[in-house]
Amino acid sequence: MAVLRSEYFPAAAVLVGVILFWTIGLLGGLSWLSGGQPPLAILTWMIFIYGVVVLSPLAGIIAAVDLVRRWLRNRQVRRQQLGTADVESR
Repeated sequence: MAVLRSEYFPAAAVLVGVILFWTIGLLGGLSWLSGGQPPLAILTWMIFIYGVVVLSPLAGIIAAVDLVRRWLRNRQVRRQQLGTADVESR
């Protein structure tokens, strides 16, 4: 349950989703187009996929930047806490 409450969880979930989407796409995720689907269903699905293809790199970059920013901030806070604890013990 601590994982779901982690401040890293939302950005990590987005990043994993983007990586999973592109991995499935690279492994042949569009092979279903060879089936006998109605044209409107194919068009709707292709518009949806186009939107995801355009927006997923942006979402991945934002998620990665957020993860790095949070990690650096937490690392800095820990260093400051250790520095003040070290000064107080002297």
